Amino acid sequence: MLLEILGLKFLTSNIREMIMTYPLSPEEFQTTLAQDAEQRYHHFLQQAVLHNEVWILKDDEGCVSLSTDDEECIPVWPHPDYAKAWAGNDFAACEPYAVPLKTWLDRWVKGMSEDGVAVAVFPLADADGVVEDPATMADDLLRKMAKLNRKK
Repeated sequence: MLLEILGLKFLTSNIREMIMTYPLSPEEFQTTLAQDAEQRYHHFLQQAVLHNEVWILKDDEGCVSLSTDDEECIPVWPHPDYAKAWAGNDFAACEPYAVPLKTWLDRWVKGMSEDGVAVAVFPLADADGVVEDPATMADDLLRKMAKLNRKK
């Protein structure tokens, strides 16, 4: 089945609906929420690479998108709990969905770049996230992968 997101088409089988993710303690949750946007961006990169997933919000009509500074953006998070917290009442019908990191890099980045859609990385209910070009974010993810692989 195809899922259309902002004119982009993806196989829904590439979005894992039920997934076990890393445990997130209440302390880690609160500490991370207290970080500024740039710190949350780097936290996102680290967790996305470590756990091979990017979290989005989705409902029956597709992926949540938002507009900021005249840009269409798809918001992403490193963990479903952060996505749920952001969704609050405004997006209560939406559920967090994991996109495998490889699928994000191979398909989503290309499609979003072609359509001029940016990525809003780790926004909070009361604070914006870093808005980044998908290709730039992909480069940052790949650099983080290389750095973590060198440490192994």
